[in-house]
Amino acid sequence: MKEFAYKEYDLEGMETLQTIAEANQFNEWMYQTTSRQLRGRIIEIGSGIGNISSFYLRDGRSLHLSDIRANYCAFLRDQYGKHEHILGISQIDLVHPEFERHYRDLLGSFDGLFALNVVEHIKDDRLAIANAKQLLRPGGRMVILVPAYQFLYNSFDKALEHYRRYNKKRLQGLFIDNDLHIERSQYFNLAGIAGWFVSGNILRRKLIPSGQMQLYNRLVPLFKLADRLTFRQMGLSVIVEGVKK
Repeated sequence: MKEFAYKEYDLEGMETLQTIAEANQFNEWMYQTTSRQLRGRIIEIGSGIGNISSFYLRDGRSLHLSDIRANYCAFLRDQYGKHEHILGISQIDLVHPEFERHYRDLLGSFDGLFALNVVEHIKDDRLAIANAKQLLRPGGRMVILVPAYQFLYNSFDKALEHYRRYNKKRLQGLFIDNDLHIERSQYFNLAGIAGWFVSGNILRRKLIPSGQMQLYNRLVPLFKLADRLTFRQMGLSVIVEGVKK
């Protein structure tokens, strides 16, 4: 398996997040799809620049932000540090070699946890889920969204330093291995497959074109309908939701 050297400043990731930040309808769709069962004190792993965080705060939900990179955490503090619903902002490495000691003040603190497009960046994904579970209280709920289908792995994935893509069975396996009770699994964003394949596999681009993202954003109502009509059996992403026993 390819090793990616940790970059303190992830320029490709930042540019991608900024492009996606402009897609308000798409971000709202992702938020609504992944957040509906999360309650109480919630922690987001890999908040980036807050593309999804902002919806939680808009709706008055108690949220703890985190990211592995110091520059993202600094950005989040500037943007959201004084928000009335922020529980805290932490720099968190899900595979820190001394996770329990280093983050002892956060263990067992949260009713909900979500990580969207995070786990694919981590070589030891089972350890990442195991440590994420430690942040939850008994009965706490975890929602993980990752890129789907290894055959779609392309120049975008390489530029963003993705170790892999997933299917439902593989992501569910991480939950089962960590004794998390699975309550929901589905695919998300069927229409995104075509654009990802053409831009990344055929044109071999390394960044999502801003114009393509803006066009996609305008068509989100149609793409939501496509997901419903296909019963969410295929998609560019896969989501699994589980509960800590």
